[in-house]
Amino acid sequence: MKQEEIFYNTGIIPVIKIDKAEKALPLAEALLKAGIPIAEITFRSDAAEKGISLLKKNMKEILVGAGTVLTSDQLERAIGAGADFIVTPGYNPDIVENALALNKLIYPGVNSPSQVEIALSKGLKVLKFFPAEVSGGIAMMKALQPVYNVKFIPTGGINLGNIIKYLECKNVVACGGTWMVSPELIENENYDEVYRLSKEAVDVISQLRSSNGK
Repeated sequence: MKQEEIFYNTGIIPVIKIDKAEKALPLAEALLKAGIPIAEITFRSDAAEKGISLLKKNMKEILVGAGTVLTSDQLERAIGAGADFIVTPGYNPDIVENALALNKLIYPGVNSPSQVEIALSKGLKVLKFFPAEVSGGIAMMKALQPVYNVKFIPTGGINLGNIIKYLECKNVVACGGTWMVSPELIENENYDEVYRLSKEAVDVISQLRSSNGK
């Protein structure tokens, strides 16, 4: 199954900041138990590289992404750790070109038509939309839909209260979210709550997919 299909079927991509690499495993187990086979580990902490490596070595059923990749060094480390995909907060031409040269799937962040067109010129058809809520949110998704043949992963300000409205947009493949994997939950190792919040999101998304006959 292609990554985009996994993203669509799941509907949500947990965006995770871990303070200790070893926490990646029980965290991913809670996500997988809830029905989310995806974990985007962000390079917002020094534990990211090792956390990605641990997941790739121990949990083959999890699709592991490297998020908040800001430098070529981080890109190399993420790929070396085995990341399945790369996510950047903005459109960095060097990182995009390096990732494509290495045949690595990358979802760069955009929030304007100009950036979308730059991405399209590189053959990219699935993009992160960040920061979603402050960049026009659902209204922007609907405005871009008839203009560009591209899919988005809105991230930033997404929660259980608005995720369905985003997923109802035809050009949204999935949403990035942090509320079920907040730093506080991870710091306190409250994996039961990670599971509960994740399962709640999965159930809501499943109802939407079922009602749409998809």
